[in-house]
Amino acid sequence: MAQTPKNSLSSGKSDVKTSRDDFPSEFSGFNLAEVGGRVGFRGLFDNWLVLRVSCFATLGGFLCGYDQGVIINVLAMESFGATFPKIYMDSHFRGWFVSTLLITACIGSLVNGPVCDKIGRKRAIMGNVAIFMIGTALQSGATAGKYLWVGRAISGFPVGGLTHVVPMYLAEISSANTRGALVSLQQFSITLGVLVSYTIAYGTSHISGTSCAPGASYTGPLLNGNPTFDPFPDVPTGGCTGQKETSWRIAIGIQILPAMLLGIGMAFMPYSPRWLMGRGRDDEALKILSTLRRKPIDDLIVRYEFLDIKAEICYCRETMTLRHPRMSNTRRFVNNYMAFMSSWPMFRRLAVGCLTMFYQQFMGINVIVYYAPAIFEQLGFDPNTTSLLVTGVYGIVNVLSTFPAIMLLDSVGRRPLLMFGALGCCISLVTVGSLITAFGNDLPAHTSAGHVAIAFLYFYCVNFAYSWAPVSWVLPSEIFPLHLRSTGISITTSCTWMSNFLIGLITPRLLTQIGRGGIYFSFAAFTILAFLSTFFYPETKGKTLEEIGTVFRDITSEREKQHMEKIYHELGLPRRTFPSA
Repeated sequence: MAQTPKNSLSSGKSDVKTSRDDFPSEFSGFNLAEVGGRVGFRGLFDNWLVLRVSCFATLGGFLCGYDQGVIINVLAMESFGATFPKIYMDSHFRGWFVSTLLITACIGSLVNGPVCDKIGRKRAIMGNVAIFMIGTALQSGATAGKYLWVGRAISGFPVGGLTHVVPMYLAEISSANTRGALVSLQQFSITLGVLVSYTIAYGTSHISGTSCAPGASYTGPLLNGNPTFDPFPDVPTGGCTGQKETSWRIAIGIQILPAMLLGIGMAFMPYSPRWLMGRGRDDEALKILSTLRRKPIDDLIVRYEFLDIKAEICYCRETMTLRHPRMSNTRRFVNNYMAFMSSWPMFRRLAVGCLTMFYQQFMGINVIVYYAPAIFEQLGFDPNTTSLLVTGVYGIVNVLSTFPAIMLLDSVGRRPLLMFGALGCCISLVTVGSLITAFGNDLPAHTSAGHVAIAFLYFYCVNFAYSWAPVSWVLPSEIFPLHLRSTGISITTSCTWMSNFLIGLITPRLLTQIGRGGIYFSFAAFTILAFLSTFFYPETKGKTLEEIGTVFRDITSEREKQHMEKIYHELGLPRRTFPSA
């Protein structure tokens, strides 16, 4: 096919100038969000290709959610306790076991930053899946504690990597009018993974019964007046006579199947067009962008989006070359991190991303996800089956409550959802904490109070699921410029896993030592801080990834403004207002 000025947009500056002469005013007043179709949830169905690719890629989120949910349900199984009694009985040791994955996930997300820039978003997902399968196989087949710990540590690296790369991949293939809805599918998949883990763990816990030794008298600590299972003296000679090891091995090992599906399927998914352009593969990027938008290469929308991305890349490269004309690869790597301290707009981006991820964890959600069985036992439910069933209902509520975010993020915006979500979570936590403080250990005897407490835990779930849960993936994926996006998101993602680590480490002791509802009041205080912080957040709805720089006022001098306007002029783009910081 003969090359025309319109489909040689990436050929260089001289070609771009020629194409500008061909259409000097056709982009005047052009707005990608306005011409990109319907907004938000309804807009998802205008482009089935992007929706299918996004749903498939979010299997990475499903794996992370499943792993979070299944491990804590496995820890409640008596057959697991019979195999690994110290983890089962020692809350401090159990906290470290849960947190092992979180530490390596934090490291994995940081390492994944430069890796994604080197090999691309698509290949990074495939590589992380391969490592995840190795870690899962070690855990499900573990016959000794060392294999279990090593397997969990290995699984943490890809969990951190997948939560870093999947939201970024979704943001880079989506359009401005549906980006919030598409990236929030990541959170929907995480909650779906948690729900499926509850369901599978509940089912496998009934393999040959729910007790290790049916009919035997247990000698463990009292819970609601009844002795519990202590694997040290209570396991019969030869092992459990009731519930078998397959109960927890199947629950852990079955996640290899969706991981394998994701790893193989990603080979057929498109590369991120923005990553391709950053690597100088402009012609390939233009073809993929055309495919993703379901429009011909010479279509006005495709050409404008392509040139808009090109303008940001040209500006960043030329600015970096002027500042560091002989920069080595090592210096470039270091500069990617130092850049966040080089100006207020860049630091503000990092602060918004890290604070959002911090509050996502310290508002208390993982106290519910990780220790839901223990919490419902505290509220008076049977420790074996009833609590797992009730937490399964919680998982359903969590999944369904994510839909408002998918429907509203691109129309209402990010900030309003964050504000209302923080207030709702605060009311819920204060109410539950007050009930536990008032009734203490007698809560099981006060059925009405227990039911009210559970109702407000569900209300907490609803408020968190439509606000801080999805928006915490959406905001970091869109606020960083392309040349720093992978690095910036790796830092914010590591922040959420480090916060998650602290929660997983201290929660077992908090649940047993603080008592009287103190833990709920502590997290309620963080919801208040989260609410106040949102007043300093920018609104990013309806902006392309390249337009978000104007929201943060990236152009900090008149010289930079003139430089950017020159690039826009050369590329044939209309004049854009660049507010100074």
